[in-house]
Amino acid sequence: METEPEMMGGIAIVGMAGRFPGARNVAEFWENLCAGRESIAGFTDAQLTAAGVPVSDFNDPTYVRRRAILEEPAYFDAAFFGMTPREAEVTDPQQRVFLECCWEALEQAGQTAEPPGATGVFASCSLNTYLLRQVMADAHAIGQFTRQFQTDGYNILTGGDKDYLATRVAYKLNLQGPAMTVQTACSSSLVAVAQAWASLQSYQCDLALAGGVSISFPQERGHFYQEGAIPSADGHCRAFDAGANGTVFGAGCGVVVLKRLEDAVRDGDTVFAVIRSAAVNNDGADKMSYSAPSQKGQAEVIALAHALAGVSGDTISYVEAHGTGTPLGDPIEVSALTEAFRASSSGVGFCGLGSLKTNIGHLAEAAGVTGLIKVTLALQHRYLPASLHFRTANPNIRFDESPFRVVAEARPWENVPLPRRAGVSSFGVGGTNAHVVVEEAPLPEPRVSQHGPSLLVLSARTATALDTMTRNLADWLASPPEGLAPLTPGLLADVAFTLQCGRKGFAHRRAVVVSTPAQAVTALRTLDAKTAATGQTTASEPEVVFLFPGQGAQYVDMGRELYAQEPVFREEMDRCAEILRTHLGMDIRSILHPTADGRDEATKRINETAMTQPAIFVIEYALAKLWQSWGIQPAILIGHSIGEYVCAVLAETFTLEAALALLAVRAKLMQALPAGSMLAVRLPGAEVEPLLPDGVSIAAYNSAKLCTVSGPTEVLKRFQQELEGRKVAAKLLPTSHAFHSAMMDPMLAEFTAAVARTPRSAPKLRWISTCTGTWMTPEDMADPAYWSRQLRQAVRFADALTRVAGDRKHLLLEVGPGQTLTQLARQHPGKPPELVVLSSFGPGGEAGEEVASMYGALGRLWNAGVTPQWDRLHAGERRQRVPLPTYPFERKQFWAEPPTTQVPVATSGESPSCGEDLEQVILRQLALMAQQLSLIPPDRTQ
Repeated sequence: METEPEMMGGIAIVGMAGRFPGARNVAEFWENLCAGRESIAGFTDAQLTAAGVPVSDFNDPTYVRRRAILEEPAYFDAAFFGMTPREAEVTDPQQRVFLECCWEALEQAGQTAEPPGATGVFASCSLNTYLLRQVMADAHAIGQFTRQFQTDGYNILTGGDKDYLATRVAYKLNLQGPAMTVQTACSSSLVAVAQAWASLQSYQCDLALAGGVSISFPQERGHFYQEGAIPSADGHCRAFDAGANGTVFGAGCGVVVLKRLEDAVRDGDTVFAVIRSAAVNNDGADKMSYSAPSQKGQAEVIALAHALAGVSGDTISYVEAHGTGTPLGDPIEVSALTEAFRASSSGVGFCGLGSLKTNIGHLAEAAGVTGLIKVTLALQHRYLPASLHFRTANPNIRFDESPFRVVAEARPWENVPLPRRAGVSSFGVGGTNAHVVVEEAPLPEPRVSQHGPSLLVLSARTATALDTMTRNLADWLASPPEGLAPLTPGLLADVAFTLQCGRKGFAHRRAVVVSTPAQAVTALRTLDAKTAATGQTTASEPEVVFLFPGQGAQYVDMGRELYAQEPVFREEMDRCAEILRTHLGMDIRSILHPTADGRDEATKRINETAMTQPAIFVIEYALAKLWQSWGIQPAILIGHSIGEYVCAVLAETFTLEAALALLAVRAKLMQALPAGSMLAVRLPGAEVEPLLPDGVSIAAYNSAKLCTVSGPTEVLKRFQQELEGRKVAAKLLPTSHAFHSAMMDPMLAEFTAAVARTPRSAPKLRWISTCTGTWMTPEDMADPAYWSRQLRQAVRFADALTRVAGDRKHLLLEVGPGQTLTQLARQHPGKPPELVVLSSFGPGGEAGEEVASMYGALGRLWNAGVTPQWDRLHAGERRQRVPLPTYPFERKQFWAEPPTTQVPVATSGESPSCGEDLEQVILRQLALMAQQLSLIPPDRTQ
């Protein structure tokens, strides 16, 4: 085989959705194809009578009571798309079904969160028989219909006319690329695919929906057979067979999501197949009649598609034909294919040939895209379903001299040139022909391995839909689709990535943190509070308040797991450690994360003030930067004692270097002071003040029921015993000195001078001082003595908390080790029940639980309405979008019943009165058409 010429960039199929005869979705559609099912229904007398077919018609010997129908087309989730019941009722079910399928296709592609760039919509549909038969039919009273039109006219127009099919999708889904309805009769949806392909190639859009829908009413009806006409004599489509005598019509909808291949690979999309080329032409007048096919036109469009793809015919091993099963059409189609293939290939019988119409009938405007979906699935699974009802070749088709052989039995798609390639044809009455060349997807790039927990996030418009969605995901994880099993931790991370980055967030939300697929299934089915959290967002996104704890929360190994797994945390911690090395004369990481041999020494030193304060700062600062990298930006900062230095850096009052230098001075000066202690007391500060011994001070007003006192160790021990005698709980804290007491006085002058030498700026973030209990002011920033008062005076955390706890728009997040401030905030008397208070770490800093704790907090933040930058959660990883279960629409029936009052309607021979305007004339004619259509057997209008 000669080297193939350079081709145009491929267009990836990254998502598919549809509803087909006998199949509610693409998975069921594929199952039916593989099983060789013919999804064409036969109707009883009762069904035909109920559908309005006259008895005289279905008793006619030429009447064939078979058709492929769609399940429950009247049902629709109007609320999901923001449509009123009446708006949904007058909207063509074709538009409703297509809209839902577009959403499902985007979700399957993982593109509903924020579609990249401009997203186009290219769509087609059949004649709106619903408008004529239900909205208008039997409205024999023109006056009555006129009144109805005056009420619902705009909705009837936009919901009923083909012109608005694509633009409705663009509006409802907020898609801002080209949106156009493409109508070329039976080839419409494949022409729509070709238009989308061209739009992507020319960069008019970056993502595209393409497809079509065809549903006519009533569905339960047959057709009259007439020799030489298109409908089949026995209700079966026998494409390419000697017994072929026509096709069977049916209802269905198919949609594909397309994207430039290089973009899809870059973004980690699942690529189901690649469209190498798409060509469209018209027969012109070179045929027997307007509705007749043309071998020349078909051959030229196929040859053009091969040329655009840069491939030769002998590299194509399957063609999904138009294949209507008519004695005239089938031989012309095979002759056209042979002519096109002979331009580059002389082989015989190397290319499989099939027709989907033998399974589900002719879906008219939806036929082409449905054939494309079939081929895409065949490429994905490397399996060719059978083309049904083929026994003996049509004698007018010379298969023995052609490249083709009908795939009469299902078989693996093997022993063919690689990559596997196929063609898809679709031809419309009027001569517009379309052909696409499709190729199997390239192998995905290896995923960067991921260990540890994953955060699964789910959301829906209603609580009931959320529960259904949760069950569906659990079932999917318990039994993943073919090609994804076994479900590894790496794939579980892909599931998390898809849910986070590829799905739109709705009001009802659920977040689940799990480490293995088995845990995920259990957590989703049990909703254990330890792993799963459910919430509901409000109209506005809450403001996040960062709370930074002070001394006493420290422990060895705090942040170790984050240091190992989170690059941002590690980089910020390393940066702080290198700055501190100059001031401390050592590496603070040896105390924070010691080796096994140095653990005892680290446990001792981490409680020394000279080490404790820098250590707490380093962890809190790195943790804050990690939260910010995930898109969690604080609106307000509150720092408890030493935690206020982290506030100062985040607010850009101090540079990081200046803050660490000042902190090192502070810690060293404190370390040089006489030892002391601090005692937590389970009483309000006001009640403790009269009880204080000499030399003991209130160090912190933490809550309405808790304070901390500070002073000499022996005095505090005696005070502790005295309090316990009064049945008051009191506990000594792990500190080396009596902070926020008179024992700090000797260092104040020297420290004030150090602050005076440190550059300071006005804060760029709102910041509540725990020294004053109120907002930081420019005067506070300008006064070097503020920082001396901040270490000497009592911490007024309860007062600072009062500034934010009562406002429902706030969300409190403790950013540091432990959960001390979280508990204080939850106990605050001004806290409303709905105020969300979260901690970054667990209560005891359990080893191996830090990432899970962070993800749990992140999930609860999202539940509350905060919007993370999900992609940053996967920085440095190679993740892939996977096709997960789509939204569980909560459908209800919306079906317009025609008016019952009957008043004579003008006949076609009557002239409009002089006083009638153009609108009245149009209305009269529409009503007449509705009346006439209701009286004419449906098949006669096909």
